[in-house]
Amino acid sequence: MSGDVVLDLLKKPAADPAEERPEGRPGPAPAPLLPYLVAAAVLTGLYFLYSWVQYDHFRTPSWDLGIFGQSVRSYAEFRLPVSDIKGPGFPILGDHFSPVTALLAPLYWIWSSPVSLLFAQAALFAASAVVVGRTAQEVLGSRAAGLALTAAYGLSWGLQEAVKSDFHEIAFAVPLLALTCRALLLGRWTAAVAWSVPLVLVKEDMGLTVAMVGVVLVVKGQRALGAALAGFGATAFALTVLVLIPAASKLGQYDYWSKIEKTGSGAETSFAQLVSDALSSGERWEMVLFLFAITGFLALRSPLALLVLPTLGWRFVSQDPNHWGMHWHYSAVLMPVVFLALVDGIRAVRTSPRPWLAAYGKVAVAASVAVSLTLAANLPLRDLLKPETYAADVRADQARAAVAAVPAGASVEADVPLLAHLTADHRVFWVGTSKGATPDYLALDLRGWGQPLTDPVATATQLHPEASYEIVHRSEGFAVLRKK
Repeated sequence: MSGDVVLDLLKKPAADPAEERPEGRPGPAPAPLLPYLVAAAVLTGLYFLYSWVQYDHFRTPSWDLGIFGQSVRSYAEFRLPVSDIKGPGFPILGDHFSPVTALLAPLYWIWSSPVSLLFAQAALFAASAVVVGRTAQEVLGSRAAGLALTAAYGLSWGLQEAVKSDFHEIAFAVPLLALTCRALLLGRWTAAVAWSVPLVLVKEDMGLTVAMVGVVLVVKGQRALGAALAGFGATAFALTVLVLIPAASKLGQYDYWSKIEKTGSGAETSFAQLVSDALSSGERWEMVLFLFAITGFLALRSPLALLVLPTLGWRFVSQDPNHWGMHWHYSAVLMPVVFLALVDGIRAVRTSPRPWLAAYGKVAVAASVAVSLTLAANLPLRDLLKPETYAADVRADQARAAVAAVPAGASVEADVPLLAHLTADHRVFWVGTSKGATPDYLALDLRGWGQPLTDPVATATQLHPEASYEIVHRSEGFAVLRKK
C-alpha cells in the first residue's frame, strides 16, 4: 500500500455511507467486487505457496495434516471418517466433531493429495478477506479503507500462524464468521443466524460461539431471535460433547476435558487454581494484547467483540500451553471478528462527543494497517522472501526417497515428517499408536525422540514383537523396513 493512501486515511475521515447511498436504496452502497477478488487471488497464492513449500520440504509441524488427509479420503471413498494415525480404525468424529470436512471430498476426487486441503484452506482464508474488505468499504464509505483493511486482515498474525500450522477444520469457520459479522453490521438479522448455524458442524466448541452470536442479537434488540439462537448454540455444544462425540469415540467420552481438568503433572486441578493460573499467565494475556492491538483497540467499542469470548475462554482455562499464545491455528477464527468489530467501532466513534475519540476513529484504519504490517515482518509469510526457503534440502531428499520406498497400497507405520506424504495411497499409522495392527512397512525418522535411532531393526522389534522386519532402504535420516 502506498504512502499516499496511508496519508489520505490519516487526514480524511471516511465518507458517511449514507452520502454515497443510491436514492431510495436501504443500507450502504455495495462495494465493487473486482478489486477484492484480485486481493483474494494474491492472498490465496501467498498462503498456498507457503503451505506447498513447507509440505514439499517435509517441514510439517504436526501430525494434523495426515489426520485430516485420512479423514477426507474416507469421505471421498464414501466411508465413515477414520484416522489410523490416531489409532487403527479410529473414528475421527469421536475426536473432534467436524463433519464439515466432508465438503472437501469432491476436491479430493480431483486432487487426491493432502495438498488439496492446503489449497482449500488458502482459498477459504482469502475468501474471508473479501468479506472483511467489502464490508469495511460499505460501512465506512471508503474504498481506500476497505482495501487497506483487506491487506491488514490478510496479513494478520492469526491467519499467518494458521497457514504455518498446515490444514485444520477451522478453515471453514473463518469465512462463516466473517459473513456472520457482516450480517450483524448491516442489520441483516436472519442472515446472521443463517451464516452462524453451520458453525456447529465445524468444531464442537463453535456451538458456544453461535450462542454468543445470539447474545449479540439480543444486544442489538432482536431478543426473540437472539434467545432462540443462543439456546440452539448452547444445546448444540452440549449435545456434541456429551452425546455425539462420546458415542463415536472408542473411549466413550470427550477426551479433551482432560486439557482442563488436569495439570501437566497429572494432578487434579481445582476450579480456583484454574482461574488463578489463567489470570496470572503472561502468555495468555499477551495473546489478548496482540489480538486487539491489530485493531488499535477500537474493536473493543463494538458488541461484536463479545464473539471472541468463547474461544478465549476455553483457551484460558486449558492446561495445554499450545493453546495459550499466538502460535498454531487457534486464533484464526478470531481475526474476522476483531477486524469487523474494528469497522463497527470506527462507525460508532464518528459521532462521539469526545473530540479525541472521534479524531482517533479517523486514523484507526491506518493504525491497524501499520500494526499489522509491522508484525508481519516477523511472521511466517516473510519466509517467502528468503531464498533459503526454496533451496534444495538434503533431508527433504532423504525423506522423499523413504516415501518412495514404500509400495502404494501397503500399510505403513511412520514418524510425523512422513505421515501426510503417505496418506493418499497407503494405510498409515503413527509410530506408537498402531497397537492392534501389524503394518507391512515401518518408515522411521532416525533422529528419534530425544536421541538418534541407531538400530532400526531393534526398534521395530520393540514396536512389534509379534513380527520380524528387515531394512529395505536406509539413508542418513530415514530407514524403511519391510515385514518378512
